[in-house]
Amino acid sequence: MTHPSTATDAAHGRTLRSGIGPMVAALGVVFGDIGTSPLYAFKECLSPDHGVPLDAAAVLGLLSLVVWGLLLVVTLKYVVFVLRADQDGEGGILALQGLARAALERGPSRAWQRHAVIGLGLVGAAMFYGDSLITPAISVLSAAEGLEIATPVFKPYIVPLTLGVLVALFVVQRKGTATVGRVFGPVMLVWFGVLAAAGLAHLVRNPQVLAALDPRWAIGFFATHRAQALGVLGAVFLAFTGGEALYADMGHFGAGPIRRAWVLLALPALVLNYFGQGALVLANPAAIDNPFFRMFPAWATVPMVALAACATVIASQAVISGAFSMTAHAMHMGYLPRMRVVQTSGQAIGQVYLPTVNWLLMAGVLLLVVAFRSSGALSAAYGIAVSVTMLTTTLLAGLVALRLWRWNAAAVVVGTTLFALVDLGFILANSLKIAEGGWITLAVAAAVMVVFTTWSKGRILSEKAAEAERFPLEPFIASLQAGMPHRVRGTAVFLSADADSVPHALLHNLKHNQVLHERVVVLQMQTLPVPRVDAERRLEARALDGGFWRVTARHGFMEAPHVPEFIELLAERQGLPIEAMATSYFVSRASQGTGLMAGLGRVRSTLYRSMQRNAGHASDYFGLPANRLIEIGRRAG
Repeated sequence: MTHPSTATDAAHGRTLRSGIGPMVAALGVVFGDIGTSPLYAFKECLSPDHGVPLDAAAVLGLLSLVVWGLLLVVTLKYVVFVLRADQDGEGGILALQGLARAALERGPSRAWQRHAVIGLGLVGAAMFYGDSLITPAISVLSAAEGLEIATPVFKPYIVPLTLGVLVALFVVQRKGTATVGRVFGPVMLVWFGVLAAAGLAHLVRNPQVLAALDPRWAIGFFATHRAQALGVLGAVFLAFTGGEALYADMGHFGAGPIRRAWVLLALPALVLNYFGQGALVLANPAAIDNPFFRMFPAWATVPMVALAACATVIASQAVISGAFSMTAHAMHMGYLPRMRVVQTSGQAIGQVYLPTVNWLLMAGVLLLVVAFRSSGALSAAYGIAVSVTMLTTTLLAGLVALRLWRWNAAAVVVGTTLFALVDLGFILANSLKIAEGGWITLAVAAAVMVVFTTWSKGRILSEKAAEAERFPLEPFIASLQAGMPHRVRGTAVFLSADADSVPHALLHNLKHNQVLHERVVVLQMQTLPVPRVDAERRLEARALDGGFWRVTARHGFMEAPHVPEFIELLAERQGLPIEAMATSYFVSRASQGTGLMAGLGRVRSTLYRSMQRNAGHASDYFGLPANRLIEIGRRAG
């Protein structure tokens, strides 16, 4: 959330997207989630609870489903197609929503289409929070369970150890990922190397599993096990739940390094490891209790648990950081109230820390571990949220390809339909697990959706009420000439939702203090539906009579709305003698009456007022110096 408008930042961006370094770094940030799926995915596919007899045909069928899922869902859909949908280099469901909205503006569109696009984006974003809860819990828990392979003595300590690792992970979030990020890539490079080596060792001993490359084994599995196929498909989905991260984290490295890292490193390692697990199970059916850790000799179990713990922490870190970025985007786009945002890196865009989100996530993750106590039980809650997000991505990307890129309509419709049917199949498969725990992620997503829509509609109602009370700025300035109040030295910056109207804080300041500063800046902050705003578009200023300035400052949803920086830019461009220590900032904080919020209903209006009372201070959100901030309250409605 920096301002990458300088030549230095541009050069830094080019460096991030070229060479082997970004490809290795992408292994840690982008592929942490999908890279740790071998810890639990194939084990869940082989679970006796599905009622599938363990024979060669079943193992080959499951392997074929996993491999072809990686090729079709992750490689073809995300790596080949979805990564093309970047909004100024950024990815993720909200960025895709912005592209889809731009696509509708390219031609005639109806209100329901615009509402559908907004709704799909919000649903996908809400589901992401459910994924952010499940991923740290199941990843770290599955790694800790490897200790049981070494000796059953460790079994009582699995859950406490998992809780300890997770608490430590959330506690260090305030330090940011800038420092530890440098080791993420190398650690995951070792991890993927071990995945490939272990899988290859068992594959060489039992190469018959390579027959699973024939998709007929997958088709045959469905034909043979019709009653169990849907339930098994939900377990197969665990092998590529991290596919959405390929797109969500595109802004960190660019599509090129992500594609190269996937094709050259991650995909081969994952395929080899799954083949190795299949070969092991065919040779030793007893290994189905934990085929991943059974691949290694006894002396390597503890070192592998340590390496797996590092890999799962990295995978969890990526998802947690994604929740921070998603929340920051939602705030800037008007779907969430202000929260404290801490920039943790001066170079890496998107490396932010939100204390409120961090502690809420920690509480939810710890509760999940205590409630489910094993990765097998927790897998029942996993998948439904990610599969819904994948469907929203498919639909929005299809709209972008059709209306924005102008691709062949027939090809887009066929491709979107096929991918959507696959996504719907996974949603249906994962819906079987709703009663066993999947309801948790749906409940989290529903709660987030209520918050999104309540805050968005509440803001709209508030702005309508404020609009009725506004006075045009220029006639107001003209009226002051007849009886100019006392002027004091310095600059006053009044934040306003409309730069053409008189800010309420200005009216109340005149009413109570009866003074005006020698320079008065009426500042409107605009968040544009793009990640970053070009330098030439960032500021629009016009000098008015009486020392007044009307200023519109624009920023993208990936940028921090740091008001003092815009004031410095104003002084630089207009040659104004604005001194930082002689500048005061005025904001208006409105509390809404019951009449104004009647459109929300009783429950949602109570929720809106609660969020409004607990919203972060303007000094934090807008980067205002607290010792030069004057906040004036008013009641509306």
